[in-house]
Amino acid sequence: MNSSPSTPARSAFTLMELLIVIAIIGILMSLLFPAANSAIDAAKKAQAKNDVVQIATAVIAYETEYGRLPDTNGSAQDVSGNWLAALGGTNAGSLNPRQIVFIEQPTAKGNPPKKGVSGGTWYDPWGAKYRIAFDDNYDNTIASAGDSKGITASSLRKKVAVWNDVSGMANTTDAQKKRRAVVSWE
Repeated sequence: MNSSPSTPARSAFTLMELLIVIAIIGILMSLLFPAANSAIDAAKKAQAKNDVVQIATAVIAYETEYGRLPDTNGSAQDVSGNWLAALGGTNAGSLNPRQIVFIEQPTAKGNPPKKGVSGGTWYDPWGAKYRIAFDDNYDNTIASAGDSKGITASSLRKKVAVWNDVSGMANTTDAQKKRRAVVSWE
């Protein structure tokens, strides 16, 4: 009889092969996480930039409609209060008697609040408050704007300047604060 030697058919991975595949997948995932975090941070920065430009544009539209900027105390302040409600068309008082909606205000999510308005104050995607400065004396110059930990400007040739208050961010390094700083004038 002619018998040929037969080798048993291999039907499964060995334990060593399986562990190597799992290790390779783990290494690839560890390389992916920093890239994913960078992409998320870039998306948050784009959202914050959009917010500050929209807020500044809404204030300019308010001035065009009513012939004056919202009442201020002459210094930088949080994007909040009666004039924020007026920009949203919800303040029926003297600030916006026609109840014109100059800007849509998203509701903030989370605790602490992020990406919208909560308690009458507008927050950026990282949870920092937006700040605003106006040209109170109508000489097209804002004396100073910005945040000491982020981007600052003096003698800014604008009617309105909006930025996020990165100095108020807790558990954040100065380098992260600089990367997350967003302003309306650049």
